[in-house]
Amino acid sequence: MLKITLIYPFSADLKDKSIFRFPPLGLGYIAASLKQKGFNVELVDYTFLNNNEAAKKVRDSNPKIIGIYSMFSMKKKSLELAKQFKKNDILLIAGGPLPTLDPADFLKDFDIVVIGEGEVTIIELLNSVEKGKELSMIKGIAYKNQGKIIINPPREYIRNLDELPFPSRELFDNQSYKDYYLKRFNHSITPIISSRGCPFMCDFCSSPVFGKKYRERSPSNIVDEIESILELDYDRVWFADDCFTINRKHLLNICVEINKRGLKINWECLSRADTIDEETATKMRQAGCIRIFFGIESGNDKILALMKKQITKNQAKNAVKTAKSAGLQVGAFFIIGYPGESDQTILDTVNFASKLPLDYLSFTLPYPIPGTALFERVKEKINFPSDDWEESKNWSFIRHKLLYDAGFSEKKLKFAILKAHLQFYIRKFLGKKGYRLIGMPIQKISNFIFVLMS
Repeated sequence: MLKITLIYPFSADLKDKSIFRFPPLGLGYIAASLKQKGFNVELVDYTFLNNNEAAKKVRDSNPKIIGIYSMFSMKKKSLELAKQFKKNDILLIAGGPLPTLDPADFLKDFDIVVIGEGEVTIIELLNSVEKGKELSMIKGIAYKNQGKIIINPPREYIRNLDELPFPSRELFDNQSYKDYYLKRFNHSITPIISSRGCPFMCDFCSSPVFGKKYRERSPSNIVDEIESILELDYDRVWFADDCFTINRKHLLNICVEINKRGLKINWECLSRADTIDEETATKMRQAGCIRIFFGIESGNDKILALMKKQITKNQAKNAVKTAKSAGLQVGAFFIIGYPGESDQTILDTVNFASKLPLDYLSFTLPYPIPGTALFERVKEKINFPSDDWEESKNWSFIRHKLLYDAGFSEKKLKFAILKAHLQFYIRKFLGKKGYRLIGMPIQKISNFIFVLMS
């Protein structure tokens, strides 16, 4: 059987303190599917390795085929690795969100691009390569034939997710991920996914691999995998679904299955403000949910409508209150400087977010990911090289870069983020009385400074 090495090209900074630093679940699924069919698979994760260490692992694996994952923030590194490992006797395959969106761009350095979900496609592809067959009949790939780019018909989405083998977690650098979390947060956590696809149409969001068609695994299949994770001595699991709470009945059945088996594990998930209620939040807490995150994005209803979020700020406020009342820790994400924003809408978001009773608060600048409506709207204003998708390292507290001409300076938007965090923590640690005495004067002065900034 052919030897294939899968590469996850993310490199963590030594000062990295992200609470979302997980092993590559998608490559784990690809590896499991390959191993099930008898292929020899290695996985090299660059996250905790320097370039020389990782390159040595790749070379020592002596692969005939190298598969490299790529997404928005990993394009530059994935292309560099393709050039580094390019040899006449090694077949280079790209996969993931960005190659799916723009296969032609990746075929400048790769031999083949897998488009969309890869578990079925990669098996057919490697079987054809091993037997020297033509690639024209394989759905879901792009390749070159005599210099011409060929994009085959798309692969159908996998309907029965229960048929997929569990990710090959034995190939993950589990100890390094555990050490990372234990050192910074005093717990360990690893991802699991219970569904694929998101039916919502948020303006800034891209779902090129799993698409918009929502599909679920059965509760028993999900909890079987949770049991296998417990055997690896993790404390928590992160449900990596786009929205774990989208189907209330399915969610509650998962909670029932966890409790029925008596599993003692905490878990976290991502939710929407319009998919949570008191009973659901309570059942989640009883089944081990310890923290829930909401993508709220704005504190202004007009901007929420522009984003096509299909929620209101009152719904967001009530969702946070409901989750907190059930005993859940709550996190929320916001975007500052969206197209169509004004000074006032940004201040609305800053002041709204900083008042919420959150345990985790995150702000980002808009990221115009290819394939999104946001990208199409601002693509003529983008001011960075097409291959340079990495986050900037300036302002280490706010490690994001403004990627297009937004009508606001990056400095002004980052001042707004700093202002929001300052107001949030003053209110959190000094309470209402302390905020009236200290926070409110700071809020008024910083409002004035923000409006004056260019």
